[in-house]
Amino acid sequence: MSTLSQSGHLSFKEKLGYGLGDSASNFFFQVFNIFLLYYYTDVFGLSPAAVGTMFLVTKLVDAFTDPVMGMISDRTTTRWGKFRPYILWGAIPYGLLGYAMFAGPDFSDTGKLIYAYATYTLMMLAYTVINVPYGALMGVISPSSQERLKVSSYRFVCAFSAAWLIGTFVTPLKALLGGGNEAEGFRITMMIFSIISIALFWVTFATTKERVTTPPVQSSIKDDLRAAAQNLPWIAMLVSGVFTLAQIAVKAGAQIYFLKYFVGDDGTPIFWIFDKTAVFLSLGMFAFIAGVSVTQFLNRYIDKRNLLVLVNVLGVALAVPLFFIGADQYWLLVALNCLMQFVAGPGPALVFAMYADCADYGEYKSGRRTTGLIYSAGGFAAKFGLAIGAGLSGFILAGFGFVANAEQTETSMFGIRLMYIVYPAILLMLGTAALYFYRLTDKQMLDIEAELASRR
Repeated sequence: MSTLSQSGHLSFKEKLGYGLGDSASNFFFQVFNIFLLYYYTDVFGLSPAAVGTMFLVTKLVDAFTDPVMGMISDRTTTRWGKFRPYILWGAIPYGLLGYAMFAGPDFSDTGKLIYAYATYTLMMLAYTVINVPYGALMGVISPSSQERLKVSSYRFVCAFSAAWLIGTFVTPLKALLGGGNEAEGFRITMMIFSIISIALFWVTFATTKERVTTPPVQSSIKDDLRAAAQNLPWIAMLVSGVFTLAQIAVKAGAQIYFLKYFVGDDGTPIFWIFDKTAVFLSLGMFAFIAGVSVTQFLNRYIDKRNLLVLVNVLGVALAVPLFFIGADQYWLLVALNCLMQFVAGPGPALVFAMYADCADYGEYKSGRRTTGLIYSAGGFAAKFGLAIGAGLSGFILAGFGFVANAEQTETSMFGIRLMYIVYPAILLMLGTAALYFYRLTDKQMLDIEAELASRR
């Protein structure tokens, strides 16, 4: 089992082990983010509007399940802790359901839509059961805010290393494994990802430990909700998260359409087995990982909140020249995408470290530690934002007259460019504005940590 050194630092083994849990998540999450809308419209044969509606309707389930899972995990007591048991037992359902989404049965149009609703809803439930506790685990893995930022950086290096593998290898893998049958290629690729995800979650369970404990309090859901409602930094993060993840979903969902229809990628390799889409996504993810890796260095000079605002504002500014680059300037598109991804890199690590700070602040103000509830709401904001973004993507495609696997009109092509560049920038600005109400500084967190340590 991993240990905490006398200096208060977590071991490399534990930080890496925790991070691999997000690698496990991203073997599905990033596929959903980048390829799911495309898979449903261009491979499985559903209409963009039907898919957009499905993404939004199914989030009604998450509105209930995410906070409930957070409160359940807060009240769990086992020899393995509050959160780690769900990582152990939730891994197999998560892997199986993720594969089932891409099994692609040959049903009628109505049957396919029902199958998509059922498998997507069940997968999001499995995601909640394993990822709400996984996120909350970071809030109790160490009492130190700065150490949690380090853990968060490991987490997102691992997460986006998996995302790099997905962006690089999904398109060539589905071509190679499917033998020209795109549906079969997706099916076999997702079977491989399923096995890897299960194994990585088990590594996370085996290498991590819960250290932050609080005195038992009366188990009142009403008090937990009241304490959360009084946590203004957490509410600011919640609102910001919805807009920020919505912009990620809109942009990610548009990427494949942008590259296939605007750039004109027909799947022809331009380097070894990699087509334009694989190269574009791969190099962009390399840049993103590089951005994640400098988060701790930048945080030495800029508070977490101010740094998050800075990278968001730069991301919006860089969207302006992107809109004016032509389809024939592929390598210029690649270069600007890499710069944008590098700038965006610190964002996820900062966000989840700030959620852990919100949990500390909530305990400091109310005497109740609701780590699971704090992170469940963060998870809900992420899924709700992604669903809004994916739903908007479906409606935007339908509204601009998109037709799958056909030559696009000038109007539909303009809609794809708006979806990839302009709408994400607007959503990111709204998410950044909400951070005005997040007033915790890194210096305040050091004082809060000292006070909580004294109480415990």
